[in-house]
Amino acid sequence: MYKILIATLVFIGSMNLYSKETLTIYTYDSFAASWGPAPLIKKAFDKKYNCDLKFVATDSSIGALRKVQIEGKNTKADILLGLDTNTAELARKTGLFAKSGVDTSKLTLPKKWSDDEFVPFDYSYFAFVYDSNKLKNPPTSLKELANTPKNFKIIIEDPRSSTPGLGLLLWVKSVYKDKAKEYWKKLAPHILTVTKGWSEAYNLFLKGEADMVFSYTTSPAYHIIEEKKYNYKTANFKAGHYAQIEIAGILKSSKHKKLAKEFLNFMLSEQFANIIPTTNWSYPVVKTQKGLPKGYSTIYVPKKMILMDGKTVEKHRKAYINEWLEAISK
Repeated sequence: MYKILIATLVFIGSMNLYSKETLTIYTYDSFAASWGPAPLIKKAFDKKYNCDLKFVATDSSIGALRKVQIEGKNTKADILLGLDTNTAELARKTGLFAKSGVDTSKLTLPKKWSDDEFVPFDYSYFAFVYDSNKLKNPPTSLKELANTPKNFKIIIEDPRSSTPGLGLLLWVKSVYKDKAKEYWKKLAPHILTVTKGWSEAYNLFLKGEADMVFSYTTSPAYHIIEEKKYNYKTANFKAGHYAQIEIAGILKSSKHKKLAKEFLNFMLSEQFANIIPTTNWSYPVVKTQKGLPKGYSTIYVPKKMILMDGKTVEKHRKAYINEWLEAISK
């Protein structure tokens, strides 16, 4: 009997010794896709920390935040990845996130970083993408975009469910301020559809449904590197482009905070940074010895970055969205 008990205890002990810790990350669909960063990040992180990294995808990062809010303290998420500086305050207000404890002094962002809860992992600039084989003279400003011919159509994302959608809303507000509503009224006839997230919008564009789609200045790099196609370009607006800095944060309810912090630190490693440019098609937040892929040398880099303060965004976000809804619905 005692031999059986000892054998059982040894077996249980060996199970605990070799069992892997599971770290669950909620994120948006394109990040977790088979062609996105998640598979390569999982492979590298699992190997380094002998754990099981699990990505749970929703149709958008805002959708992932809402999922966490609904689940509350019972959420299975250890980390939420994919919000940006425009939605950081929205997430912070939930009180669900812990301080990161991560040293961000080595970041090479175009903007100084001082957030003690959220850690950035990539960035890019918003832009309208077009097919240069079909469109020879793209608009060079928001004003020109609204003044395109009546049959000119664009696809944009919903600011209530998509960070790119919110980015466009804030871009227009930054440029037109109290005249933003009038601008949206003028642009409204050109909007073919408003999608819930980026993936849906970009896929519709690639199918030829519209002349332009709201995306990123780095989007053409995908077509250049993966498809050897140079016809997809961005409309370069001389007055500047609104930026997006994507972030990740640890949930207070996480039972794996030590491993979660290791992941946030891993986001600032060269290994992670080298994965981002050819999977999430964005700029890494730290410089690497390898540098950016050759395809990035031919894409447009805005000379002026437009970025509204996160606290200002959260203070007026609902009012800006209501203004947008009223303008495009009439």
